[in-house]
Amino acid sequence: MTDFDGRVVLITGGTSGMGLATARLLLENGAHVVITGRSEERLARAAEELDGGARLLTVRADSASLADLDRLVALIRDHHGRLDGVFANAGVGVFQRGSEATEQDFDHLVDVNFKGVFFTIQKALPLLEAAGGGSVVINASWTLHRGMAVAPVYAATKAAVHNLARTLGSDFAERGIRVNSISPGYIVTEMFEAAVPDPASHEAIRSQVPLKRLGRAEDIAETVAFLLSRRSSYITAQDIVVDGGLVTAIPAS
Repeated sequence: MTDFDGRVVLITGGTSGMGLATARLLLENGAHVVITGRSEERLARAAEELDGGARLLTVRADSASLADLDRLVALIRDHHGRLDGVFANAGVGVFQRGSEATEQDFDHLVDVNFKGVFFTIQKALPLLEAAGGGSVVINASWTLHRGMAVAPVYAATKAAVHNLARTLGSDFAERGIRVNSISPGYIVTEMFEAAVPDPASHEAIRSQVPLKRLGRAEDIAETVAFLLSRRSSYITAQDIVVDGGLVTAIPAS
């Protein structure tokens, strides 16, 4: 992959899981990568693991804070002057049934998963324009395609950002900026392990997947890299489901 030599990509929520795997892949292929996280400790650990040298910039930022996003954009402008791509990956999961969700849960999910994504993209827009265009990838979820009893609010926020990919894909097309979303299935990350700690439950989930395995963070990284690259130059306002067939196929056995 040579598409990323010298290109600048922002990854929000890049200290673990899908964001970290994507940062690693892009760094391996010549990109300058900016990752964000809410914890200085986790950022330091990610920086050590990625070993990106001068091509890696870590920034403590909460995507739900517009002040943090303003500071993030100013730092990127000072360091690079532009952005060629954005992976709006930062998100949180609160999995509760509709009768159990509190106003605090609702506000937290909407602030990070929807508001944070929208304003990350809006505030990055001048830097993408400075690059002459670029690509934005939003991390949505398979739960927007198939109902899940314990995730009504979470799934609604993911449906919202999926729609953003369509509407902003239309809105930004004349600026040379493509916007797409991905819908990961069950991907083994820290968030997944926290939500599903029981190994027996992992087996039950795996049995629902036609490819008979849980996803890896690297599966998502490869898809994101494709959408950020010039190889997907005629793809915008789309959603790619990366789920081993979970939402569209029934396992043979």
